[in-house]
Amino acid sequence: MKSTITAVLFGATISASIFTPTTNADEAILAGGCFWCMESDFEKLEGVTDVVSGFTGGNTPNPTYNGNHKGHYEAVKITYNGDMLSYEDILDHFWVNIDPFDSRGQFCDKGPSYLSAIFVANEKERAIAEKTKADVVAQFPNQKVVTPILDASTFYPIKGDEIGHQDFYKKSPVRYKFYRWNCGRDQRLEEIWGEKALGKNKS
Repeated sequence: MKSTITAVLFGATISASIFTPTTNADEAILAGGCFWCMESDFEKLEGVTDVVSGFTGGNTPNPTYNGNHKGHYEAVKITYNGDMLSYEDILDHFWVNIDPFDSRGQFCDKGPSYLSAIFVANEKERAIAEKTKADVVAQFPNQKVVTPILDASTFYPIKGDEIGHQDFYKKSPVRYKFYRWNCGRDQRLEEIWGEKALGKNKS
C-alpha cells in the first residue's frame, strides 16, 4: 500500500512538472533614493511579483541601514513576470519615479546612499538602459541627466533587526505617507514628468 501511494505521488509530481506552466521571472536592481518609496511604486506595477529593499554598489560587506553602508546605494531588487513586462518597461517606470537631475541625492534625502542609479547585469541590459537614458536626455535638452548606468554587484537585502524597512509603506502607512509628503517626492515628480507622474497611484 505504501509503495502504491509513493508511486501515485511520484507520478503526480512528474505530471505537475511537465504540465504546470512556468513563469518567465526576471530581475532588475535600481536605486532611486528612499527604498521605501521605490518599493511602494514598483509593487503597484502590474506584472511585478516582488520588491526587496537593500543596498548595493559599494565594497563594504554586509551593509546595514543604521551601521556602515559607506559606498552603497539604497536600492531595490525587483522581480517581475517577463511575459507581462520587459526590462525596458521596468526602466520606463523607474525614470518617472525619480529626479534624474539631482546630483546630491533624491528629493529631501541627500547623500551618496540616496543617489539614483541603474545596475545592469549584462550588455543587453546596458544597451536597453542606455537607450532609455538617451530618451530622457532628448526629452530634457536643457538639463543634465546625472543618473549613471553601473555594473551590477552584490545586492544585500535588508534583514535581521532592520527587516522593518521591508514593506515599510504597508507596515507603517501613516508614517510612510507623512514622510513621503514632507519629502516633496510626488510634488517634484509631477513638476518633472507631468501627467506621467499624475497617472500613477501614489500612496
